[in-house]
Amino acid sequence: MLKIRLQRVGKRNHAEFRVVVCEHTTGPKSGKHREVIGAYNPHTDTVALREERARYWLSVGAQPSDTVYNLLVGAGVIEGKKKNVLPRKTPVRTDDGEGTSDDAGQREAEADAETKEEEKEEEDAAPSAEEGAKETATA
Repeated sequence: MLKIRLQRVGKRNHAEFRVVVCEHTTGPKSGKHREVIGAYNPHTDTVALREERARYWLSVGAQPSDTVYNLLVGAGVIEGKKKNVLPRKTPVRTDDGEGTSDDAGQREAEADAETKEEEKEEEDAAPSAEEGAKETATA
């Protein structure tokens, strides 16, 4: 199966990427790619794609990685919604700065944890008041 993926090139701390078509069993750094169909520079956020070749490889059955898929959607090569490529612990942000339903679920979990902590504090406070009452009664 063919994959369309990124191959890191460039200097240390200044990554640039090639968009390459290679077999899924070989790594992108092996140099055994079929074709270079573009480049991506994340520092300047520029994407240079040969759209005809990208469409050809997709029609042949090559599967893009999630990041390459997002690049292709942004360039207008394919239609669709972008995929989340962030780590699981990082919530997806919308344009208005609010999180999505995943973020809402996380907020609910945090709120539940806070209420449990408050209940625990109340339970801890209650026995100390009863102990104080017992001490005054025995004295």
